Amino acid sequence: MLDYFEENDTFVFNDTKVFPARLYGTKEKTDAKIEVFLLRELNEEMRLWDVLVEPARKIRIGNKLFFDDSGTMVAEVIDNTTSRGRTLRFLYDCPHDEFKRELYALGEAPLPHYIVDRRPATEDDMEDFQCIFAKNEGAVTTPASGMHFSREMLKRMEIRGINFAYITLHCALGNFHDIEVEDLTKHKMDSEQMFVSAEACKLVNETKQKGHHVCAVGTSVVKATETAMGTDKMLKEYEGWTNKFIFPPYEFGVADAMIANFYHPMSTLLMETAAFGGYDLVMKAYDLAVKNGYMFGCYGDAMLILDD
Repeated sequence: MLDYFEENDTFVFNDTKVFPARLYGTKEKTDAKIEVFLLRELNEEMRLWDVLVEPARKIRIGNKLFFDDSGTMVAEVIDNTTSRGRTLRFLYDCPHDEFKRELYALGEAPLPHYIVDRRPATEDDMEDFQCIFAKNEGAVTTPASGMHFSREMLKRMEIRGINFAYITLHCALGNFHDIEVEDLTKHKMDSEQMFVSAEACKLVNETKQKGHHVCAVGTSVVKATETAMGTDKMLKEYEGWTNKFIFPPYEFGVADAMIANFYHPMSTLLMETAAFGGYDLVMKAYDLAVKNGYMFGCYGDAMLILDD
């Protein structure tokens, strides 16, 4: 890969950090087993969380869920937001840092079901399901393309004079939702929180202005940089949310190279990759991947797409 890049080129990474979002609990009175998937904290003071529950049909407003044998970590269902979604209020009276520490101690790595349905979770999953540069907590799935970078690889890139820029986009479960509409403009994306700093903007924009390459590492970086791009096609500071869905045809303005995993059929991630690399060329790459037994998904293989 490094043969395609030179001194003063810039790689843009997503430094979001995955938290242990999958919990298992029981419902009061019936002891029915419930899986709770933490999505995001809604209110720190009130201990409110947006979650998904399975099986959803067993949960009603007012139900209490227990997450440990001592009965210390208890949550009450206070709202139904979707057929599966709920708002939980955790009944845990202590400083917020202690609450988060105790809550996360009960959780598991939020590996996608196509992994955990084939093998049980392990103690190493939380460390393995992270990029080595993960820093800002808030994701429920890892930006998988970033996991191809080891410390040794980053050191080799640094020695070559390649720059590193970091943005944050907290990857959400919507990355695993299949596209179920023929008209792609009607597909609804989950919103994801993102941050682009002035430091990242300065480095990326200087790289572009001097005619060097900007390589986006993963679909989340492409989504974030295209969201934060100004009319002059320069990267702007940004703090907020994005539900941007990129699919062919699309004119990109920030990165001229992209690293992307091999994603599953009917996924928004595949659509974005096809938009960047060109539909026909990306489909040829996928045909080769299938014929040669490449791995797909979060722990899968990756491709490098260069602007010709």
